[in-house]
Amino acid sequence: MDLLKLNGLEVNCIIGDLPEERIHEQTLLINVELSVDLRKCAKSDDLSDTVDYAELSIEIRKALQNAKCRMIERAARIVCEVCLDYSELIRKVSVSVIKRGAVIGLASAEVCMEIEVEDEEA
Repeated sequence: MDLLKLNGLEVNCIIGDLPEERIHEQTLLINVELSVDLRKCAKSDDLSDTVDYAELSIEIRKALQNAKCRMIERAARIVCEVCLDYSELIRKVSVSVIKRGAVIGLASAEVCMEIEVEDEEA
């Protein structure tokens, strides 16, 4: 499997459990690693043979803005689900969600999550 990475996707959204976090958007930093077979696209040089990461980035951003998550763990799960629903080409997704300034004196909090599509023949 090849890897397609989306690094540093910034998403402004409601995230957090505290009352003030439910009012004001904060910026999450999202990193996504997709396991995809890229051989066909590498030969054809055709966008339809791969994952359109520009469009996928928009879908991730919309999903997180609509979700208004309380926990970054939930945000990571949503990103995984969006990716797996986006394209059958994606066999595994690894996501990190980073929330800066979550706690005074802490640079950031980060959750990493990975989901692999199970082989239907197994």
